[in-house]
Amino acid sequence: MRSNTEVIDQIIELTKQQGLSISELARRTDMAKSAVSKYFNKSREFPLNRLEKFAQALNVSADELLGLPQNFHPVTDTVKIPVLGVIACGEPITAQENIIGYIDEIKDELPNGNLFYLEAKGKSMTPTIPDGAKVLIRQQPDVEDGEIAAVLLTNENEATLKRIKHSHDLIILSPDNPEFQPIISSKENPIQILGKAIRYTSQL
Repeated sequence: MRSNTEVIDQIIELTKQQGLSISELARRTDMAKSAVSKYFNKSREFPLNRLEKFAQALNVSADELLGLPQNFHPVTDTVKIPVLGVIACGEPITAQENIIGYIDEIKDELPNGNLFYLEAKGKSMTPTIPDGAKVLIRQQPDVEDGEIAAVLLTNENEATLKRIKHSHDLIILSPDNPEFQPIISSKENPIQILGKAIRYTSQL
C-alpha cells in the first residue's frame, strides 16, 4: 500500500494525465484551491480520509490510489470500449464503420457516459499525452476551459486532441507542445467537440 506521499504523487500524476487544473480538481473535491495546492507542493500532508473524494474526482477507485491489487475484479465486470479511427462529419461517433478495435476495461473503474478510445497521433500534446497513447474519451458536446477534448475539424476525417479555451464566439484549440501552433475555429473552419479526455495509457 502506498504512503501518504506516494498517494499524492499518484494524484498529481493522474491530474496531469487527465489534463486537469488544480482549480478543477478543487471544485470536484469541494475543497479550496489553496488547500489542494498545499497537498501538491507537499507543504501539507495528504489526509487519507479524503481519499474517496479524490478517487471519485479522478474517475479511479480508492484502492487504485492506494496501490492495492486490482485482481479481485471478476471477468464478468469488464466491458469493451471501442477504439475509433476515421470519423466522418455527420455520422454517429461510434458507428460500426468508425471502430478499429476494442479495449477491455473494468466496469466499476469507468466514469458514467458513452465512452470510446482515440489514439493520439503526433506530438502536439506532448509531454501531457505521448504520441501513440490510447486516450479514453467521454462523449459530451462541450468541455470547460483548460480541459483536453477530442475535436473533429469539419475539413478532416480524424479527431484531434487539444486543450480548449473559449473566447467570445470562438474556440481556441491549444497544443501542449510549444512547437505547435493553436487552431482557432471560424466560419470557414468550424469544429465539433466530440468529448472530454479522461485518461490515457501508452501500454495497450
